[in-house]
Amino acid sequence: MRVEHTLADFDSAPAMLRGLAAYLHGRDFPGLGIWPAALEPLGRGLNRLPRRVREMVYRVAGWMEAIPVDRLGDVRAETLSRWAVGQYPQRRYPGVAIGSSNGAAVHLWAALGIPWLPQTYLVPVRAHLDPDEPRRSLDWGRVHGPALLTPNPDLQLHHMHDANQDRLMIQYMQYFRVKRRRLGETFTRFLEESLEPGATVFLVECGLAWPTTRIGERHVFQHGALGGASPDEYAHGGPRMEAYLRRYGIPKRRWDAPAADGHSPEAEWGFEPELRADVERLAQRHGWRIRRLVFEQPEALSPLVADLYRWWYRERGFDSRRLIVESFILLEPWWTLRTGAAPFWMVFNKEPSLAALEHYLDRTDPFDEIALTRFAHGVDSVGLPSIERWAAVLERAHHEGRFVGVDQAAFPRDFAVFLRFHRDLTTISARRPMPAPLPLAALDTFLRTSGHQYAVEWLDGGANAHVRSA
Repeated sequence: MRVEHTLADFDSAPAMLRGLAAYLHGRDFPGLGIWPAALEPLGRGLNRLPRRVREMVYRVAGWMEAIPVDRLGDVRAETLSRWAVGQYPQRRYPGVAIGSSNGAAVHLWAALGIPWLPQTYLVPVRAHLDPDEPRRSLDWGRVHGPALLTPNPDLQLHHMHDANQDRLMIQYMQYFRVKRRRLGETFTRFLEESLEPGATVFLVECGLAWPTTRIGERHVFQHGALGGASPDEYAHGGPRMEAYLRRYGIPKRRWDAPAADGHSPEAEWGFEPELRADVERLAQRHGWRIRRLVFEQPEALSPLVADLYRWWYRERGFDSRRLIVESFILLEPWWTLRTGAAPFWMVFNKEPSLAALEHYLDRTDPFDEIALTRFAHGVDSVGLPSIERWAAVLERAHHEGRFVGVDQAAFPRDFAVFLRFHRDLTTISARRPMPAPLPLAALDTFLRTSGHQYAVEWLDGGANAHVRSA
């Protein structure tokens, strides 16, 4: 069985891992590592198709990535791990990151020249269910979840159902997100063979939680996800949800969702802390240092990493006044450094992401250039800012603000953005020498001397002494 057929290429962990691996190989990341540049004209043509046709293409593309339900029993945690470690160059590293997916952290690991091993993956499973009936989705997962869990004792299953942001996809598939509770044989061997003596292991711990319904010991159902709507709106509705359902002709005021009976790590971004003990045991055995990177919201890292890059550039002898604003899986570590830009990663394309970006621009030194992209998910969902709101951000650049890869008229059904994003970045004329990896000591210097406070904690080793806290 080929692992590429059990993971979603469009999901955060595989895309971010491929982008980081490409950088560590000394390469850029065109087409998200999936599509050749020659397909760009096809993308432009797709954007000119009628809306319903574009939406159907998007659904079918997702369905083609999903596995048939009768193959769930073939999924193996170690196969997923072998795919992950196989992306990286085979060499010795001064450190490694393990844990939550995070686009800003990808730029941190690129700067340090180290790999990242994700805790969470999405296994999409083919199913034809009504996206506006979350109880049916839960019942479906109750039946089919054991096929995945039984042969994979190291995994826990977070069945995620989000008819707000994933309306198109979940008509043809179900989102089975799995989180590692233990390192497993493949990750353990990779660490033992790839880490230098005295290496640093960064645990990436996003504390974001979400209301869930318990199905089994290692199985929860999550209604909704991080983005433009709140957990309360998913559970109880509200004016914005009513308006959204009316837009799509759904004859109800809110979803009849299963009652939550607890909170769990958010399916895509949250860190399952059970993995920490396994990593700490292995690190103690080999004399590796543990650094815990702890934060509540995925975008909490974005200001820190953007400021780190600006500081790093000044240490290299030039001032960075260029900002690249990335969105979800639209990110490019290699071209960020090649153009001497600071990266600001947004978790998605919704109001909270826009607010996080605006807040950062309010408090940081101004930029001469701002290049901004937006992930296209195909849905007029709750909390989606207008194109005018995004354009106002670009007006804050002193010299030039521009969209990167974005077809303003086609958004949010701008499916060509996945190809045009990389091409537009390459048209930035500035070029800087590619740097040697940033030493870990330099990261500590930045953390000690930075004048800003971040919503991030750095905890050191088993003693949990604060290196720096927000």
